[in-house]
Amino acid sequence: MNTGAEPAERPTSALESYREVYGTAPDGSWAAPGRVNIIGEHTDYNNGYVLPIALPHVATCAVGVTDADVVRVASLQKPGEVVSVELARLADNDVAGWARYLLGVVHEYRQRGHPIGGLDLLLDGAVPVGAGLSSSAAIECSIAVAARDLFGLKVSDDDLISIAVAAENDYVGAPTGRLDQSASMLCTAGCALFLDVGTGERAQVPFDLAAAGLALLVIDTNTPHRLVAGEYAQRRKQCEQAAAALGVASLREIADVAALEPLDGVLLQRARHVVSENARVLEVVDLLRSDQDPRTIGPNLTASHASLRDDFAVSTIQLDTAVETALEAGAFGARMVGGGFGGSAIALVDTDRTHATVDAVLRRFAAADFIAPRTFVAIPSAGARRLT
Repeated sequence: MNTGAEPAERPTSALESYREVYGTAPDGSWAAPGRVNIIGEHTDYNNGYVLPIALPHVATCAVGVTDADVVRVASLQKPGEVVSVELARLADNDVAGWARYLLGVVHEYRQRGHPIGGLDLLLDGAVPVGAGLSSSAAIECSIAVAARDLFGLKVSDDDLISIAVAAENDYVGAPTGRLDQSASMLCTAGCALFLDVGTGERAQVPFDLAAAGLALLVIDTNTPHRLVAGEYAQRRKQCEQAAAALGVASLREIADVAALEPLDGVLLQRARHVVSENARVLEVVDLLRSDQDPRTIGPNLTASHASLRDDFAVSTIQLDTAVETALEAGAFGARMVGGGFGGSAIALVDTDRTHATVDAVLRRFAAADFIAPRTFVAIPSAGARRLT
């Protein structure tokens, strides 16, 4: 098991490889983290509340400014592959896959009138892909910060988040909310980010589990999710339909599940998850701020999973198995994280029970003939930043 404390930044690797790929030295390197959401799932695109932490696992990008009217992108995870797109063709090209996330950020800058010129980019991604830990947002935010710094742009953190979200929504075609990019940009070490997506208000909430003898165990089920698929977009549309049926702009405006009585069927289920999840986020934040034992947030985590499984229908048998096994092994709370349809779960455990919990999950997965999961302990880490 990876404890999560090992350095996840690999700037030397990206810097050394940059010269091999492009024949010159870069102008610098930047990193942005993945995230794990303590609670607040599928609430961001409903203008609700979220509570993520940044992971030590980052996407690192070495970047150089060039005189050519071309963006070239390469990745240490795709050796020998260099994608080249003329600046004039950023809005109209058929590039797909990993490279599109990088190109989308450059395109969005230019769409907004920022003078972004030729760039050579080399990506080194250490955030597990498809694990529901926001590897795409880490990529987008690392490039967004690099472009800001290299071209001396007067853009705020909120602008950077907006650029990264637009790249993912409009350029890549994944209809996500603002949670992932906000976490990657705004999180600080040792804290969780309490974000009100509807108003933009945010606060850092101390999240020192180690001091309480606790660990937040991440269980990557090795069942990759794909948010560009139709199920995620369908959930978002159903939430919009529920809000319209209730006569509100978003489900954020509904504070009590009793107000959902006009709905029925699937729309009732989807709305009930969002409304109850917002309430759980607020309760968890209150518990953490009140200096109570962090173990007290556990029931809210477990309730969140039940809601995501039953009302929002985004869990999988592997995620359910990970959660159930962790609880049976003594976890104080556990739930799936991310958009669902695969990815990861988290479990709040006593530090001295971490290995026993991992062993129990490994045995259960093996008995069910599932692919072995990957596990690590999440350490609240810093947001996007320049490395060199």
